[in-house]
Amino acid sequence: MDRQLGQADSLETLSEVVVDSPASTVHLRTLHGKKQMDRWGTLVLAYKTLGVVFGGLVTSPLYVYPSMHLKSPTEEDYLGIYSIIFWTLTLIGVVKYASIALKADDQGEGGTFALYSLLCRHMNIGILSSKRASTNSSSLSHSMDEVTKKQSKLRFFFESSGVARRVLLFVAILGMCMLIGDGILTPAISVLSAMDGLRAPFPSVSKSLVEALSATVLVVLFLLQKFGTSRVSFLFSPIMGMWTLTIPLVGIYSIIHHYPTIFKALSPHYIIHFFLRNGKEGWLLLGGTVLCITGSEALFADLGHFNRSSIQIAFLFTIYPSLVLTYAGQTAYLIKYPNDHDDGFYKFIPTAVYWPIFIIATSAAIVASQSLISATFSVIKQSVVLDYFPRVKVVHTSRSKEGEVYSPEVNYILMILCVAVILIFGDGKDIGNAFGVVVSLVMLITTILLTLVMIIIWRTPWGLVALYFFVFFVMEGVYVSAVCTKIHEGGWIPFAISFILALIMFGWFYGRQRKIEYELTHKTTLDRLGMLLSDPSVQRVPGMCFFYTNIQDGLTPVVGHYIKNMKSLHEVTIFTTLRYSLVPKVAPHERIVIKKLGLKGVYGCVVQYGYADSLNLDGDVFVGQVADSLQVHIQDCSDGLPSSLVDIQEEISDLEQAKQAGVVHVRGKTRFYIGKSCSWLDRIMLPFYELLHNNCRSALPALGVPLPQRIEVGMLYEA
Repeated sequence: MDRQLGQADSLETLSEVVVDSPASTVHLRTLHGKKQMDRWGTLVLAYKTLGVVFGGLVTSPLYVYPSMHLKSPTEEDYLGIYSIIFWTLTLIGVVKYASIALKADDQGEGGTFALYSLLCRHMNIGILSSKRASTNSSSLSHSMDEVTKKQSKLRFFFESSGVARRVLLFVAILGMCMLIGDGILTPAISVLSAMDGLRAPFPSVSKSLVEALSATVLVVLFLLQKFGTSRVSFLFSPIMGMWTLTIPLVGIYSIIHHYPTIFKALSPHYIIHFFLRNGKEGWLLLGGTVLCITGSEALFADLGHFNRSSIQIAFLFTIYPSLVLTYAGQTAYLIKYPNDHDDGFYKFIPTAVYWPIFIIATSAAIVASQSLISATFSVIKQSVVLDYFPRVKVVHTSRSKEGEVYSPEVNYILMILCVAVILIFGDGKDIGNAFGVVVSLVMLITTILLTLVMIIIWRTPWGLVALYFFVFFVMEGVYVSAVCTKIHEGGWIPFAISFILALIMFGWFYGRQRKIEYELTHKTTLDRLGMLLSDPSVQRVPGMCFFYTNIQDGLTPVVGHYIKNMKSLHEVTIFTTLRYSLVPKVAPHERIVIKKLGLKGVYGCVVQYGYADSLNLDGDVFVGQVADSLQVHIQDCSDGLPSSLVDIQEEISDLEQAKQAGVVHVRGKTRFYIGKSCSWLDRIMLPFYELLHNNCRSALPALGVPLPQRIEVGMLYEA
């Protein structure tokens, strides 16, 4: 059964995820949610990986040359361009992503925000709800003890500088927002470029018809997302297999018939001659060549859907050689027919196989869209888990992979934006300009964050770090400088999308931080709870109360607010915490953990569950399970003395009477009070946070609690 995580992982008055709750007495191990597989299983998964992860990369030949705006290109120009494409694919695709970045996972997740989370686990640079029981998030990272012993100056700089921490957070947020922008633009440009193949054999087909057909294809694709990545990838893998086999064969045919010596362009001196000959024009053309590596960030971000080995095998043994041969064939054709670059893909296809290739290309473009859609689901889920994004519904579509998720709200918003991009910016060149901005900026941000991971976590020798940073920062920096000249020609699209997303993320994060600060400052300690209950005016009323809380080393301020104003507390009160763990299912004997809190009739309870567990329990069943666990815990506390046995029987009797008297479930509903003394930033951001908070999903999973038993206690937090 798929489990809803729409409420996941936020530090709120009522939350699914808690860090070291005072009621907790066990320490659950965390897993990646991936099964250990033998070699055969890895090869099978590598085949399925073809259908999801590499879509943007393998369809890039559809739009790279048409995006370059070449003017009277020569043979030497094409040789230089192919040399740039080859070394970009090799250095960024093979070395950076397949060999290095895939090793920097955060509990099996990839992407820029996973890198930021990984850094947060090893540095004190912020309050993250993701710091769960396990800190050993990567098999390649050092233990926390070792990192603590070997403090680096760079780590100390980030921990001591508030400005540096905020800049690092901004960089991570920008990278995530750009990847979401990639998830909007990749489906648009891939499908539009593939469908444009109809116009060559049928000149009467209008541009508007191509756009309408492309939009229809995308709508159908987004409607299929609810079935899950594994099922979709199983359907798409044969398509990608045919693409990676047929397109390089066409490339080899083109090489033999048009320019057999094309591979001499692998020599880097052709790149040098290209820039010496073209100067500024050659630099501007980089805005098109960077599209050859589009989808590489999705390769990293989709790590949560597949394992590292399967991605590496699929990329190194199928995708990479296929791209090298395909671009070589395209270039060989264009050297013979230099003015056909505006449609550099379909014109190099032989007439005899045009329609089969068109069908395969269109199908592969759909696969390309799937890769970025899956990556977008992953990064949204990561940001929700880390409490940097408003809670949305996230459904786990696999019982064995914690990272395989689907979000209905995100899915339909992406669908609307993709269709809008096609219908409003139907010119593939404008979309290509926007695409180049996204691709280059995300790669550059990943390089920066990965450099920090190498220094602070992996303890990589400085020489290797310097070599890595110099090569990729310079290379990607040059690409960024080239694509930024296209901002006014469609490149502003991802900036607009990223600005809106960043505003939402910052507003949510700011409000969450302010709420956490207030709760930690005004938490109700057990001593304070004892003082409140000792007040003669406070009555212990009949019944059983489940009071939901998650504050570490104490209780939510709502508890004190409730007792002071209601002047009462139920005879049996169970302060309940819901904990989400990165395991498929929590063992039954570990599901409910009870602890006495030292006050008569007051207990702490932690309900632990994994991502494949269902909390859609009947309310009475949930109460019965907790009551049974509480009785067992009370009996286990006996020391065997007759007086102790009497006390235990009395306590169990009180528990049964309270249960029969009635059960209520109390949760806090808090808001900020913005007074005159608030800063201007609070006056702007806190109302915006309240708007987001009121329109996002609840942090309480469906426990089947009947409506008459639910009580919400409102409280104003003074900003």
